Amino acid sequence: MNKADLIATLADKTGNTKKDAEVFVNEFLGTIQTALVKGDKVQLIGFGTFETRKRAARQGRNPRKPDEVMTIKASTAPVFKAGKALKDAVNK
Repeated sequence: MNKADLIATLADKTGNTKKDAEVFVNEFLGTIQTALVKGDKVQLIGFGTFETRKRAARQGRNPRKPDEVMTIKASTAPVFKAGKALKDAVNK
């Protein structure tokens, strides 16, 4: 399922227009993104948790030149951890 499919499904299930469903999905995702940028955690009980994790700088190899060692910068990565209810539903 892609974003367009999600919007169409939400519109059908809620009885709203696709335009209204698209606004909702965009605002929902934007709100999660804003929270993660601030460093906050977003917990949806029964579904999962969106959070960020720091990645330390590390050494790596250039795939085009395997002998060349390069430094990969430290970064912050968004992470999703599935909740118990979601895991149970998927593993039925």
